[in-house]
Amino acid sequence: MAIVGAGFGGLGAAVRLRRLGVTDFVVLERADAVGGTWRDNTYPGCACDIPSHLYSFSFAPNPYWSRSFSAQPEIRHYLEHLADNHGLRPHLRLNSEVTAARWDADALHWAVETASGPLTAEVLVAATGPLSEPNLPDVPGMDTFPGAVFHSARWDHGRSLRGLRVAVVGTGASAIQFVPRIQREVTELTVFQRTPPWVLPKADRAISAAERALHEWLPFTGAVRRRLAWGIRELQVGAFARYPERMRAVERLAALHLRRAVHDPELRRRLTPDYRLGCKRVLLSNDWYPALTRPHVRLVDAGLREVRGDVLVADDGRRATADVIVLGTGFRVTDQPVARRVTGALGTTLAHEWRDGMSGLRGTTAAGFPNLLTIIGPNTGLGNSSMILVIEAQLAYLADFVTRLAALAPPGGRAALTPRPEAVRAWGGLMGARLRNSVWNTGGCRSWYLDGQGRNTTVWPGSTTEFRRAAMGVPPGGSRGSVDLAEYEVLRREAVPHG
Repeated sequence: MAIVGAGFGGLGAAVRLRRLGVTDFVVLERADAVGGTWRDNTYPGCACDIPSHLYSFSFAPNPYWSRSFSAQPEIRHYLEHLADNHGLRPHLRLNSEVTAARWDADALHWAVETASGPLTAEVLVAATGPLSEPNLPDVPGMDTFPGAVFHSARWDHGRSLRGLRVAVVGTGASAIQFVPRIQREVTELTVFQRTPPWVLPKADRAISAAERALHEWLPFTGAVRRRLAWGIRELQVGAFARYPERMRAVERLAALHLRRAVHDPELRRRLTPDYRLGCKRVLLSNDWYPALTRPHVRLVDAGLREVRGDVLVADDGRRATADVIVLGTGFRVTDQPVARRVTGALGTTLAHEWRDGMSGLRGTTAAGFPNLLTIIGPNTGLGNSSMILVIEAQLAYLADFVTRLAALAPPGGRAALTPRPEAVRAWGGLMGARLRNSVWNTGGCRSWYLDGQGRNTTVWPGSTTEFRRAAMGVPPGGSRGSVDLAEYEVLRREAVPHG
């Protein structure tokens, strides 16, 4: 087996396989260390917006979290510790970016090309994650800008911003964290905001030594803390997925948060969204609004149209001069580059098959791509809770998938499972129907949840409990589910005689 990516999804898959007794696998990582998005994103102020005890695996609790919402270095340390504590280092192949993967229908395996050499794998697990490839805007003249230009996920720590004029493009989850930090050292800061985000207070605090000791000596207390954080978010799902009008009460809280921090009515007007809260990702911050009120910080509430030398021109004609441009423009979620490198049974790439929108059975397998499983695949994203919960559900599906393959394979031979197209279409239809009235589809905004055609192939339209049951195919009233073979075509290859 081959797992692509060494972030939460890839490392979690590796742990699950070892617990299943499977040791013949490799984890292919393009970088020189594990960590995924928590290795790549090192911008000032980088932190999680999900409570620490919920943003970790249930099978690997960490009683030592230092804050309610952990910062990037601590999360990366958690993943490094996971690799060490669960014996994953021998399986890692670092600096081994996957350049191509092609299904061999005769041999029933994947032929994988990597930067460190070729290999074959009966099962390919794509765990590259949706937040791995920066979205770089195509702005005319950007390539002629005389200063430095970098994305927040590729922060240039070798370049000091002290005393410089800096322009930030974007006001999403990353920008609201690094803007308050860098405004302390720059001379001028211009923030280009195409659409204002809804921002709520962040209930962050240091976790005391006494609390950490309690979680270490009485592990159930950490589990209770995790379950409480989970339960609160489960109760919020209905407003996101079915009753968007209920968001009005939370909007009033966000408006109060804005009013308390920004006293200038004109600036407050420009920072007030005109869409339903939840349509875009809801952000948490206590210092975003205060940073924008600083005298050397200027908000341009328009997108960046073009760059002329060191002059940046907004959509409405306003101009700003800068020495450095920082792009807080998010990631390529609906057109992930790894999809262009995977070629399935029909000789077409995953990107080609997904040209009209991503689709996957139970968010994990794709028609025409036997023995390929995607961690955080189509319609598995969450708008209000921890992605680790979804990952764990998919890892349970992966474990059952692998177990089924072993049982289906003829003696000495191989087996493969490929989802039936009608099963994938039925699942996609169910997702579309459930998302139709959700805040992500009806909230009146344009977000990265939607693809280029306006389809929502990103978000899971329900609770994490529902996803766990759906991913595992639990029948009504059932207590345990598994891979439903009725949704798959079984391929077999007999053993090849020797001699």
